[in-house]
Amino acid sequence: MPSRPQRFPGRVAVVTGAAQGIGRGVALALAAEGATVIAVDRSPLVKELVDAPSPAQVFAHEADLESFDGACGAIDAAVEHAGRVDILVNTVGGTIWAKPFHRYEELEIRAEITRSLFPTLWCARAVLPHMLQQDAGVIVNVSSIATRSVNRVPYAAAKGGVNAITASLAMETAGTGVRVVATAPGGTEAPPRRIPRNVQEQTPEEAVWYEEIVEQTVSSTLMGRYGTIEEQVAPILFLASDDASYITGTTLPVGGGDLG
Repeated sequence: MPSRPQRFPGRVAVVTGAAQGIGRGVALALAAEGATVIAVDRSPLVKELVDAPSPAQVFAHEADLESFDGACGAIDAAVEHAGRVDILVNTVGGTIWAKPFHRYEELEIRAEITRSLFPTLWCARAVLPHMLQQDAGVIVNVSSIATRSVNRVPYAAAKGGVNAITASLAMETAGTGVRVVATAPGGTEAPPRRIPRNVQEQTPEEAVWYEEIVEQTVSSTLMGRYGTIEEQVAPILFLASDDASYITGTTLPVGGGDLG
């Protein structure tokens, strides 16, 4: 079996939402390719990454990235520990409720936006001064093809905002040595979440609404299936690497042909 490429030796990467799912996969993959990784999550489960087998160092930091103070604290901790941040991967987000838009309550809409838009906005703002000072850096945002989907309009609005951050910030930083890119994952098979996004038990009606999301997602992808964690991690690492040095402002759909 061919050896894994080492695209990130000497690089320092901050990965948010690293306790589970795509974020965890990204953190471990970056470490396996030589990066020093600061894995950030508000769940203490993120500490488990420190003990995962890896040829590079992984450090855990607990922070609530829905607040600007939490984002600044995470970036400051990374700079204090490693001296710089070369890569920021923003994976925090995810649908909390699945229901027709007219059934959302005001607080639920606010919670969806706070969860899936603000961590990316805050972390990008927190890391940017450091990257501009060193004339180099890559911000990889994780959006979603759910910007065109059913039963999750507030989440779609948040991820549409992530796409806008990516495009606008890339224009603003062009020529500074900082690139801003994104992936838009489609439906992704993942282990059961150990920390659920919604602690309330799903009602039978909500189960039907969620199943409508699954049916729409599968029918929209040309490949007719969900992707894997590994299939989402690989494009993120490509965009973070020097292999993508002439790519900025782009949101890459990773949904088996579903463009969102």
